[in-house]
Amino acid sequence: MSQLFARKSLKALLAEMEGDNRLRRVLGPVTLTCLGIGAVIGAGIFVATGEAAHNTAGPALMISYCLAGVTCIFAALCYAEFASMAPVAGSAYTYAYTTMGELFAWIIGWDLVLEYAVGAATVANGWSSYFQKVLNGIGIYLPTSLRGAALKFEEDSHSIMGGHFVTTESFINLPAVIIVAIVTAVLVKGIRESAGFNAIMVGIKVAAVLFVIFVGAFFINPENWENFAPYGWTGVSFFGIPVHGRVSEGGKPMGMIAGAAIIFFAYIGFDSVSTHAEEAKNPQRDVPIGIILSLIICTVLYVAVVGVLTGMVQYDQIDVNAGVSDAFAKKGLAWAEFIIAAAGVAGITSVLLVLMLSAPRVFLAMARDGLVPREFFADVHPTFRTPWKSTILIGFFVCIMAGLLPIDSLLHLTNIGTLFAFVVVCGAVLMMRYLNPDMPRPFRCPLVPIVPILGILSCLLLMFALPPANWLRLIAWLLIGLVIYFFYGRHHSILGKELRGEISTGLTPSNLGDSPRD
Repeated sequence: MSQLFARKSLKALLAEMEGDNRLRRVLGPVTLTCLGIGAVIGAGIFVATGEAAHNTAGPALMISYCLAGVTCIFAALCYAEFASMAPVAGSAYTYAYTTMGELFAWIIGWDLVLEYAVGAATVANGWSSYFQKVLNGIGIYLPTSLRGAALKFEEDSHSIMGGHFVTTESFINLPAVIIVAIVTAVLVKGIRESAGFNAIMVGIKVAAVLFVIFVGAFFINPENWENFAPYGWTGVSFFGIPVHGRVSEGGKPMGMIAGAAIIFFAYIGFDSVSTHAEEAKNPQRDVPIGIILSLIICTVLYVAVVGVLTGMVQYDQIDVNAGVSDAFAKKGLAWAEFIIAAAGVAGITSVLLVLMLSAPRVFLAMARDGLVPREFFADVHPTFRTPWKSTILIGFFVCIMAGLLPIDSLLHLTNIGTLFAFVVVCGAVLMMRYLNPDMPRPFRCPLVPIVPILGILSCLLLMFALPPANWLRLIAWLLIGLVIYFFYGRHHSILGKELRGEISTGLTPSNLGDSPRD
């Protein structure tokens, strides 16, 4: 039991950055901000917006984005404090290990892998939809068997999982599989090349977003906003039991808050910036700048785009797969539809890159602690200085999910995993202020404990606005992780071996002898 709740000392954490297995410091504040924007802008505008506006929130989705953005600001301030204190790979996993103990660290690390890998599969689905629009614009049409996922999810209020999967006419989503394979190869090559590629993609899609805002503004019909909140302003349930607001026949909450829970997927990019703290040139300054600046820029652009989109097209006529380009098509702007679809391909590519860049670095941090096989997951390529084996493994599983599973089930599963991670980070800041009050904090989260508590409460609110089946899927994923931990991680943990006297690192666990400054 002492091992389950033993905390890793900050001294041990910082010592990990020494030696041959550390990553290369090549990222500055501009590059980190671009990585954040690269992950954030794309998924929300080009993938999640259509489904959320059409079926959940209507024009009130503009307020949904504001609510989700405020929730992210609370979490971002907490992330920034931790990233400046402990600039190593691992993100929320690392923060949990130093505050809540090994068991909680494993749970959140396993959850982060779910967040990034499933999020990447979701984005690959959206990329495929926009890429096929580009192909269609030049007269190329893929066979039905290669256009989409092999499975789709049908809602069923009588099912404990909220529905069931059925087969489609398609065999595999081939474009999604191909783009995941290409991105995996780029990521293996190196962080500098990946960041440079991402910066180009960010420039293209920011230009496209500004194009959507300024051109689409001329086609806004204010009458489309008159029924501003057709599904209501709330949409909260407690494990399937409606608390306030409407629910669909499948038990899915509907309303403005429920819309915020769905499009929350669009904001997961900013936390991936913290996973690259070990690769930042000046992490104490640059990582907080990258996190907060990328979040502010993206929130402003999101609200503007959603306002234009719901003003151009009646909310119940927005396409659920490629809403932005389809809106311009409905206005007879075929040339604009093609441009936006092409920019969407570039924009979503950068989202996919950042998400798949992050997952292997979480595994790297876990492998350094012995919780997963070190020989595989902590193997840094001698030339490229990237965790190449785990990158290929993540790419393989993302290919399977992107090729076979539908976008809606992937989207919701990613959201609940992300929100859970944010709850842990906000709680960890509170605990670290108590456990290590004198630890140098180059960036301090303001108004503690108010900001972390508001972050926890707002994340929980959005978690309960998601369909109940997502809780069951999250619990199932965490149970699989616990089995792996108790059968492998617990016995191979570096911290556990030191507690049992099997090894001595000279860096004791923080709750067994470190001073507050360690």
